[in-house]
Amino acid sequence: MSRVLDAIAKHAADKPDAVALSDDTGTWSFAELGIAVAEAARSLTDLCEDGRRPVAVKLPNSAAWVIIDLALLSIGRVSVPLADFYSDDQVAAAMADSGAGWIIEPADDLPVLRVLGHALSVRKLNTDDVSIHAGTAKISYTSGSTSAPKGVCLSVALQEQVAASIVERFGAGYAGIHVPVLSLGVLLENVAGLYPVLLAGGHYKIVETGSLGLSNPFRPDFAAMRSALAANNASSTILVPELLRGLMSRPDIPVPDLRLVAVGGSKMAPGLVVAARASGLPVYEGYGLTECGSVVAVNAPAGDRPGTCGVPLSHANVSIAADGEVIVGGQMFLGYVGQPAHEGAVHTGDLGEVDADGFLSIVGRKKNVIITSFGRNVSPEWVESELLLQREFAQAIVLGDGEARLSALLVPSSVDVNGPAASAAVDRANERLPAYARIGSFRLVPPLTPASGLVTANGRPRRDAIAQAFRSLIPEGETAS
Repeated sequence: MSRVLDAIAKHAADKPDAVALSDDTGTWSFAELGIAVAEAARSLTDLCEDGRRPVAVKLPNSAAWVIIDLALLSIGRVSVPLADFYSDDQVAAAMADSGAGWIIEPADDLPVLRVLGHALSVRKLNTDDVSIHAGTAKISYTSGSTSAPKGVCLSVALQEQVAASIVERFGAGYAGIHVPVLSLGVLLENVAGLYPVLLAGGHYKIVETGSLGLSNPFRPDFAAMRSALAANNASSTILVPELLRGLMSRPDIPVPDLRLVAVGGSKMAPGLVVAARASGLPVYEGYGLTECGSVVAVNAPAGDRPGTCGVPLSHANVSIAADGEVIVGGQMFLGYVGQPAHEGAVHTGDLGEVDADGFLSIVGRKKNVIITSFGRNVSPEWVESELLLQREFAQAIVLGDGEARLSALLVPSSVDVNGPAASAAVDRANERLPAYARIGSFRLVPPLTPASGLVTANGRPRRDAIAQAFRSLIPEGETAS
């Protein structure tokens, strides 16, 4: 059984006319949502005849994405969501790795399937059969800090337990109108955005990407994004830190109905949450991993401590190992595609602390620790978070293992940020850092994107790939510190 599908049926019985889902093609009640899921399920059963093979889904955010996801869930088919910004090579690799038998995409010519006004193609694939862990409902390729992310096998029970824990943490009253900014192909939006809203009986309102300022997802129009959230009466959304910093740049555009902005994906400086709230964004930081089904811990109005990731959700048993590594127990992922089944707790690779009140803080990545030539250990995430408090920078990567001083690759937040402005911003960040953790030199670089393979879909840097890509560009901008 599925908690989400059961909730849709209950809402359809209790409030059949309440709006559940909308996009630029229409609006649907909970009763209509249930009917659409059942119709799509029948069609997919006929079109994707081999029930053993996964079905890849590469669609933009739309009502069709939601219906296809729920339909596959209802008939027990393994889905492989692919973010709409994935490159052709990334899509091909995921389909081959998962052994997907079909891929559902927007129809270029004659559609095979119509779902809530959207024309879709269902294309059969010629891939080798792959052994998938028993109980797998979804294979997620949206995380991983290496150049070749692994397919993470997730059960229905884990995904829905995470969603239910989120509703428990915030309360059903926070469902309201959720406007997604992240791709539904990213597990965070799927499990922590869509599913909790449906469980709680809220309205999942999908806004066309151009209206959201995401015609170019790697150069967002943040004025348009903030205006769209306001115009669509968004009460909640989910962001990664880079998008949060962009929205903070336009405090002149109020978003009066917004009550919850959940942020995760990478470490944030404590001051960023405070600054975001001052700009009119009710931000609550969280922490999670794909292997844990997405969210592990999150702050909420009833339990909030800026600078931490919040108290772990009820389904997650968090402990800290002797070396500082965060370990998460409870129901976790089933295993990676093509590898042995996972058993026991997840060793996250993240370094963290839990305070006396149970709030979890993430210090950095265990394997990312930089050891300078002076023998000082520095977490790059710590220094990067201080750099990203400066409005001049959209992204920051700190290097320097084995070197006397640290260097940084910095992505300007706008075309107006030149060398002198960047240098002044680095100096301001350095003032907040001890001498051994200060940036000695830097270079301004183009945006680091998932399409280039330099960051994950959640915005986490693939550090080995970045170091390789920029090895000939040793940062040259000098700072005064």
